[in-house]
Parts: sequence; structure tokens; C-alpha cells
Amino acid sequence: MIPSAAKTRNNHYVPQWHQEGFFEERRNVLAYLDLTPDETVLADGRTITFNAFEHRPTSLAFMQRDLYSTFFGTSVNDEIERKMFGDIDRKGSQAIRAFQGNEISEWHRHFQTLFEYIDIQKVRTPKGLDWLRRHYPKPSQNELMLEMQGIRALHCTIWTEGVREIVSAEDSDVKFILSDHPVTVYNYACPPDALLCTYPDDPSIALKASQTIFPLSRNYCLILTNLEYAQNASTDPLEKRTFAKNFRNSMVRTDAFIRARKLRSFEVLRVNRVIKARAKRYVAAGRKEWLFPESQSAEPWEAIAQTLLPPKDELWHFGGEMFAKFSDGRVYYQDQFGRTEKQRDFLFKDLSAPQSSKHPCGCGSGKPFGACCEKKPPFLRPSWKELSIRERNIRLYIGITKILDLENAKDWTQVRRGITDDKIRDVYFLYQALWPLETDLVGLLPKPDGEPRSIFTGLIHPTTIAPMALTGALYFGTVLMQHPFQHAGTVKPKFSPVDNPSAYRQEFLKDILIFVTLFPLIDLGYINLFPDPCIFDAHLRRQMMDMAEMRNAQNPLYDRNEQERLEKLAEEDTKRMILSFPDQVLRRQLLRFKPDMKEPLLESVIDHIQRSKESDPLAILQAADATSQGQTAGLLNLMKMTPNFEITIYLAQLTGSSIFTDSAYRWREIRGAIASKEARLAKLSSNFKSTTFQMPTTVVDAVNLIDEGATATYPALMADIFKYLLRANNSGMPKPNVEDRLAARFSRLHSTAQTSLGKKMKWPIASQITSAFPSGGIQHNNVNRLLLMSSSEHHLSSVPMAFLISRQD
Repeated sequence: MIPSAAKTRNNHYVPQWHQEGFFEERRNVLAYLDLTPDETVLADGRTITFNAFEHRPTSLAFMQRDLYSTFFGTSVNDEIERKMFGDIDRKGSQAIRAFQGNEISEWHRHFQTLFEYIDIQKVRTPKGLDWLRRHYPKPSQNELMLEMQGIRALHCTIWTEGVREIVSAEDSDVKFILSDHPVTVYNYACPPDALLCTYPDDPSIALKASQTIFPLSRNYCLILTNLEYAQNASTDPLEKRTFAKNFRNSMVRTDAFIRARKLRSFEVLRVNRVIKARAKRYVAAGRKEWLFPESQSAEPWEAIAQTLLPPKDELWHFGGEMFAKFSDGRVYYQDQFGRTEKQRDFLFKDLSAPQSSKHPCGCGSGKPFGACCEKKPPFLRPSWKELSIRERNIRLYIGITKILDLENAKDWTQVRRGITDDKIRDVYFLYQALWPLETDLVGLLPKPDGEPRSIFTGLIHPTTIAPMALTGALYFGTVLMQHPFQHAGTVKPKFSPVDNPSAYRQEFLKDILIFVTLFPLIDLGYINLFPDPCIFDAHLRRQMMDMAEMRNAQNPLYDRNEQERLEKLAEEDTKRMILSFPDQVLRRQLLRFKPDMKEPLLESVIDHIQRSKESDPLAILQAADATSQGQTAGLLNLMKMTPNFEITIYLAQLTGSSIFTDSAYRWREIRGAIASKEARLAKLSSNFKSTTFQMPTTVVDAVNLIDEGATATYPALMADIFKYLLRANNSGMPKPNVEDRLAARFSRLHSTAQTSLGKKMKWPIASQITSAFPSGGIQHNNVNRLLLMSSSEHHLSSVPMAFLISRQD
């Protein structure tokens, strides 16, 4: 343990060596300006403002006490300052020095270090930490330091894929200045008073016209520009760049830096004006007069873009396609945006807006524009550029219908008899084609727009999922549910349904049955089957798995009833696989069990097995292949409890959804993410628990009930509950009168609606719904970090409510 006196508690968020690069010759202090100097009100009412300007040595500039210190009781720890930033700053100083020189080998050597240093420099300042703090509900200092380390390298991929230019002020009478937030983002469509620039925010670097300015020293400044904007300055400045994903592997030229421009004084003033405008409190320079660029540069904010755009004749260094062949013969491909697959044009559609409110909405929901996106701001609309999730599911259904010849099949038994490995391969190949690995799923998912919406998390199995999905559609509004289909692009060939379709004979039946059963509500837009988000984001998958392993190691959960349910389903699936063995294998197994069985009885038993398989909709009717040794080939038997806890919360915050589940195990995980013991809507919660809800068992019942509007009052109520909880959690001020009205409203509609539903449904199942309306919502810092890493611009800070559905049968 380091003695208290030796601990570093005065933390420099702009390193002293970096500050020294802005000294004038033969000077060792900086001209230092406080943009919001302290004030004191005297007893007589007069206000005294302290001196805003002074000369400071680097030891006293851009420094704050205990900015990075962590606390354990009365003990103070400075390891982040000494060890983490000590190493970062050492390497960063070498990189900054290298890129002010002309030695290309040094650029290559320090390329990654440069961007890692710039990335952490964007977050380590008081403004950067305030921005990070805003994404978490009241984080402690220790938690904030943990999250700061967790998002390192957040911006590096997008920066390195852009146009990189180092401009010079060597021939200018004015030199570059330095601010307390030196990684500055400029977007000509976002002046300092714009909503996107509200403290502590800056325009996202992923917006097409966003440019990052980073002064390396008094004479050199790095400017990073998105390629699309550099190539076409008239592009939409607030639209995200193509394939704006963080944390990707990407191949770029480390020697591609534009070094052609030496700025004139008025151009340096423009750069300095942007740097000063985005500072929090302090700016510094070699001379005092350089600290007031706005007095000599008064052009409109958008006019500054002329200075920051890189020269057109130097853009040939960037963009284009890249091919790299490896020693094993593999060829790596990458386009100018970092995508490793060719764009699939059939997934893109006409961008023209609907002509009127009655035209189909461009988001692909199937609803008229007036009833869908017309009243939503663009940032709350799903993408209009690509086929929507619903439209891709419709194309998948059309493909399945043709491949399996569903229109001409008499029944499900005939469909099963006609299934071949080629048909299995074709269906999964179609699914893979509809969902390229570089799909922007975040852009296709709905946004938190106030619509009634829920996400299901639990067992995805044909014997259990239909009642859950249909119940969710009736009571909670649109249901988001993870797709049962396995994506072939993320598994090894031996486990791929495209390369090894015979292994998927059992899973294929389960996947198809779920999809075809739910399709009427998918077509109507009440159920949205989306792929696993981790398919399209390897970093998200790694983070999720690490988080899940850590969570389970710290607090393993177990529910006996849940385990028995899963074991029963697994046992039934295993029995189906055994019964799919070839006749000779079945004969051998029966004789092993009863050696004295006579041939007539043996034939009778095998015949009974074949007839029983026909009556089981999930049984394979083709005999499994036998190997040369007489053993059966492998069949996969997957139990899908999806999405997992972290991805469920992630998706719910991303889409503005409540959560519902039928899993006691998942419910315990959700309850574990409730930090506050205080609950809201106690009366309503009690009303939920003390009554029963009718669950439909057939999709025909669900479609008819929705068409008749028999349950329309439930999703509307759920939307109002959701909105109330959001307001109450944000303000911290519950309103008992509103809570009483919501409870009374539920009691009025529920009794009448349930009586009516019981008469209209065939074979309804009674169920109980347990609710969770915690103060502060359902939240986990790990999930908020995943959202921050995913390039999401609009999501909830927590999930307001969740439900457990328990079947009473």
C-alpha cells in the first residue's frame, strides 16, 4: 500500500507533456482562460468575479483533484492515474511525436496507439466523464471509473476508417489552442446551441458530417472526416455513416495521412473557434490573444466547414475495395466502409416517402403511414432504406412455402414426409441470405416511441411458445421474440445447417412449426421475430458471454420446477431422435432390451413406432442415416432459452419495451436487477396477481380477437402504465392519484374482458401474471455499457416494468 502522502490525487486530464507542445519558444507557462470564472456575492449584494485569465505552469493547468481516485472506505486508491494513465500517456506521447514527423515507419508503429490515446482522451476529461455518467443511473465514483475502462477504444474503428488529415499552422501568425476537452467534434449542422450539443453531449462521430479535431501541438492538428462526407459535402449531415458499428475488426492503410495543407491565420482561427466553443471551462494557448478567436472569426457556424474539409485531390488515399490473400488460400475482402460482404441489393428498397397518410409506411410495418411513422421524428423511426424485420420474415415464409410446397400439401404429415436435406439446406440458406452478418439490426428494431411493446424471454420451443407469444400480442401489444432459426454464418461447418443439414432434421421441424404457426400474427405486425443480435456483433457476443459467466459465478440461480420442465422437454426430444433411427438400429436396440422377442412382435412394435411418429408433429419421418459401422449419424437437439438476461434488458431499453417471461429462472435474474426496494403501483400489482388471464392456444383465436378489438384496451393500458413509470422514475416523484386511476381502470376493463374472452376462445388456458414495477426500473450497468458500445443514440436508461406469466395447467 502506497503511503497516503505519496498518492497522486491531483489528476491531469490533459497530460503535462501534451500541454508543453503548446508553449511559445523560450516559455514554460501557458496563457490560461477560465470561461466561467468563480464569483462571490458580497454582503452588500455586489458580485465580484475572479480573474478569468492568468499564466499557468502545466502542473496547475487542466487538473482536478481526485478525478480518477477510487475510494474503499477511508482508503484512497490512485492506481488508475499511476498505472492505467501512466502507461497510456507514455505511449501516447511517443505517438503524438511520431505523427508530427515524416517517418512513415514510425506512423505504422504508433498507428494503433495514437487512436487509443485519442479515444481515452475524449472520455477522461471532466466533460467526457459527465457524458459517461449521464448514461448510468447515479453511478458511484468507483463504478464510473470501472465504466470508463470498460468502453476504451469505443471510437477507434470509425475514426480509422475515415479520412485522416494533419494540417499545419507553421506559416500562420496564429497557432492552435488547447481546451479542457481536446477531442472536439464539429458538425456544421449542429451549432453550439443545437440540441445535439447540449452539455455534456457532442454530435456523434458516426453522423456523416461529424469531424473530429484534435490539436497535436501549437503547429499541428489532426482532423478526422467520415469518407462519405469528404466525397460529397452535400450528403445529409445528421444521417449516420454507412455501417457505423463500433468495435469491429477493420483493415486500413496506416500510411494514409494527408499532409498537404498549411493553414492561413484566418483558417487557424476557425479551428480554434470550434475548439473553444466545445470546451467545458478552460482553454489555453501560447499567447493570450489566441484565446479569443471569435473576435476575429465571426462567420456563420456552417461556414467553418470550408476549412475543415480535406482536399478533394487527396482522397484517392482512402476508400475503394480491399482484397488480402492469406497463406492458406483464404481471401479477405473489405469495402470502403469496413464491410466484409458484398451488399445484397435485394434487401434495399425505394427511399421515396409515402404520398399520403393512407399509403403503406416506409418502415415496412404494414400499417398506413398516418398510423405509423407520420407523427414520429425521424430518429424514432426504424430504417426505411432496407427491408424491415417483418418484410424479411414475409420473404422467408414465401421461400419456405415454395421449398416445402406447403400450398399443395394435404397436411403436416405429408410436409414432413417430403423434407429432404436439400430442402433443409435451402431454407437455412435463405434465412442466412436475408440476414447478412453485417446487418444493422439496431437500425431495424423499433425505437422507444411510446407504442405498446414487449419482449419475450424464455424457452423457444413449439410445445410452449405459441400460448406465450399469442398472450403477449393480446395483452402487451407488439411482441418482440428471438427467431428460432440458426444462422449458418456464425457456426463451424460441422454444426452448420447449410453444410450439415442432416444434423438439423429435428431442429428444422421445431423451427418451421414455430414460424408457420405464428406467421399470421407476424404478417399482421403483432409479432416481430428478430435474429440474435450477437450474430451481427462479435464484440457484443464476447461481452455478453463474459458478463453472463461472471454473473453466474457470483450468484448462480437454480429453480427446481424450471429444471424439471426443461428436462421433460429434452427427454421428449431425445425420445423423438431415438425413434428416428433406421429400422435395423431399432431392431437391434429392441432385441438388446428383450432378446427373446419374436419376429412378429418385433415387426408389430416397429410398425407401432412408425404410426406413433406420424401422430407426433415434431417427429422425424425419415430414418436417420446410418454410418458404415451401423451407428446413426448425429442429430442436434437444442434447448433455446433466449434471449439471455443481458440481451433481454439490452433489447428492452433499446426498443422501449416491457419484458415478459414464462421462466422462473429468468424471472429471478430480472428481479436481481432491481436495486430499489421501493415499488410503484402497489394496488395495480396486487390486482394483477389476484386475478386470472385467459391465454389463447390457437393463432386463429388470437387473430379473431385482435380483429374484433376484444383486447384492445389492454395494450392501451400497458402503454399508459409504461409512460407513467418512465415519468415517475425520471422525476423521482410518484403520483398516488394517477396510480389509483390506473388500478381502477384495470379492474373495470378486466372483469368484462375476461368473461368475453372465455366465451370466444376454444380451449383457453387460465394463467396468472405477476408484475414488477420497481422505482428506478430494472437496470444493470453492464447492459448500459453494451448500449453505449452499440452506437445506439436513443434508448431508455432502464426498463420500467416486467411480467411473469404462469400457466395454471
